[in-house]
Amino acid sequence: QVQFVESGGGLVQSGESPRLPCVASGSIRNIYQIGWYCQAPGKQREPVADISISGKTNFADHVKGRFAISRDSDENTVYLQMNRLEPEDTAVYYCNALGIDRANWGQGTQVTVSS
Repeated sequence: QVQFVESGGGLVQSGESPRLPCVASGSIRNIYQIGWYCQAPGKQREPVADISISGKTNFADHVKGRFAISRDSDENTVYLQMNRLEPEDTAVYYCNALGIDRANWGQGTQVTVSS
């Protein structure tokens, strides 16, 4: 089963545009759908964005128009491009496959947005 490792987080300023990579331990070519999730302090983990094998994307309402998601099957990596960050985006960000390809959750990467 493919596992995912997130990175790229840290302390950023409002308005900055970091990109988070999620590297898979194996090929993602046949994984139908992969998503990014976030868990803010005191809240449950929730979906942020996902991308299908065909490139179709879905976004949570609070990131629509600001975040983008992409997948690179050659690098076995899924990226979350975060634009115009707001303090409310502060959370631990995770990635994982959806459906039957779902793996154990990784450590995530903390993104802290200062105003």
